[in-house]
Parts: sequence; structure tokens; C-alpha cells
Amino acid sequence: MRLGVLDIGSNTGHLLVVDAHGGAAPLPAYSFKQPLRLAEHLDESGDVTRAGIDALTDFVREAALVADEKGCAEVMAFATSAVRDATNSDRVLAHVEAQTGIGIGVLSGEDEARLTFLAVRRWFGWSAGRLAVFDIGGGSLELAGGADEAPDVAWSLPLGAARLARTYLTSTPSDEELKALRRQIRADIARDAGHLIRAGAPDKAVATSKTFRSIARITGAAPSGEGPLVRRAIPLDALREWIPKLVTTSHDELSRLPGVSPSRAHQIVPGALVAEACMDIFDLAELEICPWALREGVILERLDHLSFLGAPE
Repeated sequence: MRLGVLDIGSNTGHLLVVDAHGGAAPLPAYSFKQPLRLAEHLDESGDVTRAGIDALTDFVREAALVADEKGCAEVMAFATSAVRDATNSDRVLAHVEAQTGIGIGVLSGEDEARLTFLAVRRWFGWSAGRLAVFDIGGGSLELAGGADEAPDVAWSLPLGAARLARTYLTSTPSDEELKALRRQIRADIARDAGHLIRAGAPDKAVATSKTFRSIARITGAAPSGEGPLVRRAIPLDALREWIPKLVTTSHDELSRLPGVSPSRAHQIVPGALVAEACMDIFDLAELEICPWALREGVILERLDHLSFLGAPE
């Protein structure tokens, strides 16, 4: 069957159209996305601003048309950290549904971590052993670990790259700002690190999503044009060498680095600090990149549900 997954993230709105059936990898058929930067469209009270609401509504309306044109039998729409944390999220989603006919569910941080873990497990398979999975978005960092398809532990922290850039960093951060941000990141991750550490070292540590992919590319990973089956990773040693360079690099220069888009260049430094902290705190020499993440997890869980019900695929 042809499914549409409409992901309203903190950075980007993304409709992924896939051809999918149980027992096979979802095959991407079409991708439609726009930068929304909802994490940066929050006012002082925590409301999504009128500009953010209008951008979201326009995108969902256009995405619904694309899904119809591409023959999607079903569109699964969900929102993550920026909408989840907004104080007016219910009003925003009611407005979007009234204007577009698309109802958007809000995933909890734990569900984000759990579904991303499912996608990573299916990608690497059982031979990967016990997994530790890290997923940084615009608004939050998700962490999960386990040896099965469902993680033993899964939680979310407000350490998204866009949130950190907006909250802690100016366009030219001082040494004091960077030190404060680094301390905050490490304290937040370390507070609940025992959830993952108690089970022992993972057999494979994995990172997903755009920020980690960009960092991997900066530190020497193969470009996306070489395909998803090429192994990519972020080595801790290489990342430590790059962070001082990234800190002193201008926004324009950052946006010209391999794998970095202009709209996300300001998020690279906080994203790199989160990646380094995850590897330090959990004693990991590298994070391997998985091309599947939350959207694929949503698709896979839906296919599992249909197969369980015996519904046609």
C-alpha cells in the first residue's frame, strides 16, 4: 500500500510517501518538505506565533494535496517537540485541522525514542546486539537502549539543536556562553544516564536524523549520493578536533561545509556539543549513523498493526 507520513518537526515539515507492505523495507516514492523552524517560532509565553501557525497551516494544506496526487491510501500525521511543548498546541492543531482537514497527533518524547529505536533495530537487525540510540532534533534529544525491538529504556531531553541555539547562543558566542552550554548539556544527559549504563556497554551505538548526519559528513563520512548502505559514523576523536574549528567559523562558512544547509548552520555547534557529550558520558568511541529514524519507525509500527489485524496491505 502507499502511505504518507507527515512529520511536523521542530525544524522541518516533511511528507514522506512510501510504498510499503509487511516483511519488506518501506520504499520511498516521494518526499516533500519545507523548513518551518517551529522551535524558533515560539514567543516569550511559549505560544507558537501567528507566523508559525500560518507557516504550519500552509505546509499541511500543500502536503495534503501532494499526498492525494501521489495516491496515498492513508496519511499518518504527527508532531514532535516544538508543538508538544507549545502552550497553545491544542489551539494550533485544532486550527490546522479546521483549515486543512488533517488531524495531527502529538508524539510524546518517550514515543519518539521508542519508534526511532524500532527503526534502528529493523535497519541493523538482531546481529547488532544491544543497541544504544541517540536522535537529536530541533527541540529535543531522544535516547533509548535495549536488546529487543522495543527498548528497555527510552526518554527525551530538551536538548534539541535549534532550542539550544536559540536559548543559549548568540551569533558569535563567547567562551563563557559555550562553557555554560557545554555544562548544561552534560548535566542534563548525565542526570539519567544510569538508565542506559546499568545494562552495560551497548554492542552498537547509533545516531539518527539530520543534525547527526551533518556532523558525520563534516567529520569525513561519505556523501548521501553514495547511497544509504555505505557505513557512516561520527568518530569521537575527529569530532573533538572539529569542535574548536566550528566554534570559530562564521555562519556563512558553516553553511558551505559538506552536509550543512544554510537553514541549519546555526545549529551545528550545539549539535556537535550534544554529540560529544553523548559519546563522553556513555564512553563511546563513535556513533554509527542509521539512515532510518522516526518516520520509518511510524511506518513500521503501522504495518505491524495492519499485519496483526489481518488487514490488506
